[in-house]
Amino acid sequence: MSGFASGMPSKTVLVRMRQHRAAAIGAGEFASAFVAGKLRNQRTLLRRHGGTGARDAVAQIGRLARTAEEERDPASLLGIEGTGARLYFERFGGLLRGREAATFAFEERNRRPPRDPVNALLSFVYAMLVKDAVTALLAAGLDPYIGLYHRSGFGRPALALDLIEEMRPLVGDSTVLMLINNGEVSGGDFVTRAAGVALTTAGRRKVIAAYERRVRTELRHPLFGYRTSYRRALETQARLLAAVLVGSAPPYRSLTTR
Repeated sequence: MSGFASGMPSKTVLVRMRQHRAAAIGAGEFASAFVAGKLRNQRTLLRRHGGTGARDAVAQIGRLARTAEEERDPASLLGIEGTGARLYFERFGGLLRGREAATFAFEERNRRPPRDPVNALLSFVYAMLVKDAVTALLAAGLDPYIGLYHRSGFGRPALALDLIEEMRPLVGDSTVLMLINNGEVSGGDFVTRAAGVALTTAGRRKVIAAYERRVRTELRHPLFGYRTSYRRALETQARLLAAVLVGSAPPYRSLTTR
């Protein structure tokens, strides 16, 4: 079991009203920004670490990002995102250069359950990102369960999944690369159970420590120009999303790096 202590609901009723209205009538401009931001950050990660072998994928993902920026239909955006994910994860294994090549061989993204150590790491860090996004959205007065791109469902924090799209490469995937390429995790940090692979208790501690280092890393916010940590940037994006919904800010822009 997991959970958190919470006080009274946020008094920003208008924010939640506008969020529910956007979710009901369609929020293509937000969905477009979430997908385009994710693609641009995937492209940047491949360009930085993939070498010449990733050049074609980098170019293709860049074109998909530009297409996503103009697209408003959710079904079409899902197709664009799926194509980008395929191109990205086809090259992701080539970014892994740790000492245990056999342990961390990566062919494709899989989950529920993850079937290899790399996917177990990705799933674990994405879950931590979702947790932080839920906290940021609640602080901004938003409902984490009413999505603008991801479909809402019982127990599914759809808006948190929306918000972390742009952060997956910046925080989640980067944490996994750091853990493997720096030799911080090894085959002994994983256990195979039935058809899936999971982290041991010691392995989880290592991943949590690496994730916390990553979210404390500072960057210059591309929209506002000040230095901030990735965790604070996630909170800023949540507040920006709330401001856009009530009409006190220009269209939502994803956090992207070069």
